[in-house]
Amino acid sequence: MNPKSVIKGRGAQLNVPNRFFEFSHETRDDFLEYCQKEGEKADKNKTKYLEVFPKTIINKVESPDVGMLYSMNAYQGCEHGCIYCYARNTHEYWGYSPGLDFERRILVKKGAPKLLEERLKKKSWKAQTIVMSGNTDCYQPAEQRYKITRQCLEVFLRYKHPVGIITKNALILRDLDILKALARDNLIAVNVSITSLSEKTRQILEPRTATIKRRLETVKTLTDNGVPVNVMMAPIIPSINSHEILSLAKAASDHGAYAIAHTVVRLNGAIGEIFTDWIKKTMPDRADKVLHQIEDCHGGALNDSRFKTRMRGEGKIAEQIHSLVRLARAKYFKDKAVPKLNTSLHETYKDGQLKLF
Repeated sequence: MNPKSVIKGRGAQLNVPNRFFEFSHETRDDFLEYCQKEGEKADKNKTKYLEVFPKTIINKVESPDVGMLYSMNAYQGCEHGCIYCYARNTHEYWGYSPGLDFERRILVKKGAPKLLEERLKKKSWKAQTIVMSGNTDCYQPAEQRYKITRQCLEVFLRYKHPVGIITKNALILRDLDILKALARDNLIAVNVSITSLSEKTRQILEPRTATIKRRLETVKTLTDNGVPVNVMMAPIIPSINSHEILSLAKAASDHGAYAIAHTVVRLNGAIGEIFTDWIKKTMPDRADKVLHQIEDCHGGALNDSRFKTRMRGEGKIAEQIHSLVRLARAKYFKDKAVPKLNTSLHETYKDGQLKLF
């Protein structure tokens, strides 16, 4: 790997064209040469936060492949920069590239807490677990500035409504006071994503996420305080982290996790091009091997859009992954499970306080 050829602190190394646009932006060699001669930076690599004003915040999940009925996202785009992230493609709907734009153009929904409260107060709404971060991480760096996730958790607590969280960031511990209060009524479950025990692997796969050590500490702190945690080993990427399944599961169990889950990587939409460019720059010695093994899991293609198979994969490599996960569950998570969340309290707190009559 040539360090000078890699954009530091980012997963994607290019902006692929937006499929909805007729025209695309190209950085030409003569422009790069001019910048070099003038001592200027062709790309300042800065993150921009842009406020947006959606009319709704709760999304009904139609996919049978994910274990949620409803999700909400306080932010669109994610500065964590995970190279494999399936959410990259959604940035095209906002007019941006799923490549570097996804990591550097973060759309902020300041009105999310109000929209959430309006939905929970509706007479027609029946309590079902709403998962924060169904698309992008609710504890990404932007949350330090805007605190939208914390405000939403306060709404969930006020209305005694069940909520799930998916995150890679130890920032979640900032809100431990609210999480403990939710946990007392069995209203919270947290999914901490840990894809590797290798810091070197994490740094190139997920450049702006919390360290592995901090994530494992986060699992322990949450479970020690009565907050149930499921560790997401997702995605498993052949020849990158597939050899770590058992050791990762053991570490998760040792730190108190209630359960583990996994998916097999798929590179849908523009992610195939983004991932291919990335791995040839960061892991040139094994790029072809990894890409061919991913294709082996999806019938010869990097992507698979079929429900019920797209996130599991098929073939010998995928089955080896599933077998290792089954073994890990039997060995380290016997008689463990994340409890089903409580949906019975919300109706009596629909106006934000306990109804006495």
